[in-house]
Amino acid sequence: MSVETIPVGDHLREWRRRRRMSQLDLACEAEVSSRHLSFVETGRASPSREMILRLAEQLEVPMRERNVLLVSAGYAPVFPERSFDAPELAAARKAVDVILEGLKPFPAFALDRHWNVVASNGALPQLFDGVAPELIAAPINAVRVTLHPRGLAPRIVNLGEWRGHMLHRLRHQIDLTADQTLIDLMAEVQGYGAGSPAARKAAGPAEMVIPFRVRIAGEVASFLTTTMVFGSPVEVSLSELAIESFFPADSETDALVRRLARLPPT
Repeated sequence: MSVETIPVGDHLREWRRRRRMSQLDLACEAEVSSRHLSFVETGRASPSREMILRLAEQLEVPMRERNVLLVSAGYAPVFPERSFDAPELAAARKAVDVILEGLKPFPAFALDRHWNVVASNGALPQLFDGVAPELIAAPINAVRVTLHPRGLAPRIVNLGEWRGHMLHRLRHQIDLTADQTLIDLMAEVQGYGAGSPAARKAAGPAEMVIPFRVRIAGEVASFLTTTMVFGSPVEVSLSELAIESFFPADSETDALVRRLARLPPT
């Protein structure tokens, strides 16, 4: 059975348009002639492997999609992709485990490109009290479990702010990757609580960082979140992995988490 392949020029033109760059802008950034770039996009010239990778670098094409560009031009992919539990990624897995363990007693999660949890430090299990069992069955999707009406949403005090923050991040990721699974996820979660006044409330003008405020064990905990990624990865799965960490935004939250973890106060 033959499979129709989209020409590499069409791929490059679509990525250039997504980045809102003209042919001249991209040609200047990649240090090639705009005439040659035009020929590549229209199929009148065949780009070398090096040319494809140079254009992809300037267009900030995700590593996974750079392989797609190479294959569409008739070249072998150069960036390997392995399962996170593959033996070749043992060192990376160990690094992730060390980071997650070091963040206890505060919760932290390693997420793949679709926001599925691939590893967790298991801290603060009370965070998921009352969540529907199907939402915390593997693979757990962080966006879905957070915004679903049977997930964390009913206990998020600043649901409108946090919902807006998560949808903004998801929309930005879609702009960067054009990933269909993320597009489908956005279409799904946008409908969760969209008609609720609490879900529509935006962040206040004085907010510098949007905290995650959630009721846990009858008290309101307030967390600041950070995201860590691997520096200069050359493997597809690692390039898409992110560690989301939750740190206490105030002393009351710090005390609550330590008390629930049965740790002495600081």
